[in-house]
Amino acid sequence: MNKLEQYIKENGKVINGEILKVDTFLNHQVDPALMKEIGENFYNYFKKYPINKVVTIETSGIAPALMCAACFGVPMVFIKKAVPSTMSDAYHAEVFSFTKNKTYHISVSKEFLSENDHILFIDDFLANGEAFLGVENICKEAKATIEGVGIVIDKAFQKGHQKIIDKGYDLCSLAQIAALDENGVHFLKEQ
Repeated sequence: MNKLEQYIKENGKVINGEILKVDTFLNHQVDPALMKEIGENFYNYFKKYPINKVVTIETSGIAPALMCAACFGVPMVFIKKAVPSTMSDAYHAEVFSFTKNKTYHISVSKEFLSENDHILFIDDFLANGEAFLGVENICKEAKATIEGVGIVIDKAFQKGHQKIIDKGYDLCSLAQIAALDENGVHFLKEQ
C-alpha cells in the first residue's frame, strides 16, 4: 500500500534501529481517512473468507480493525490487556510486548468468541508475533477458526512474519519493512 508507506516515510520516527514510532497517524493520533483505506484494503484481500468477526488486541489495532469490520458488516472484538472486574467468564493468554518490554495477561469474554466464529485478526504492528500467538491460543480455546491475519506494518526482519507463515495462515501485510536504521525505514521490494 503505497499511501501507507508514504505516511511512514514522512511521519515515522526510527528509535534505536528497532522501533518505528507512528503516533502521528496510527498509535496515538489516528488518521481516519487512512484507516478507512486500510480497512478497505484488508476487506478486499480477505473477502474470499467467511469472516464473521474481526478481532484485535487493544489499543492500537482498534482503529484499523474497526474500519475493516465495517467493510465486512460484522462485529469487531478487541481483546483486553487487563482483566476488568466485570469480566467473570473469559478466555485468557499471556503476551509479551516487544515495544513495551512487558508481559500482558490478555482476555476476552466467552460471550464474544465461539466455535461458530470465523476470525480475521488485525493488528497495527507485527514484530515477533507474540500478540498473534496469544490471540491464536484464545481462539483455539474458544474453538474459533482464524481465517487470516492482517497487519498494518510488518517488521519483516523480525521473527513474527515467518512464524505466522509457517503456521499456514494467510497473512496480508500492508507495509513490509526490511530494516530500520539511522537512515530511516527501508521497505521490502514489491513481489
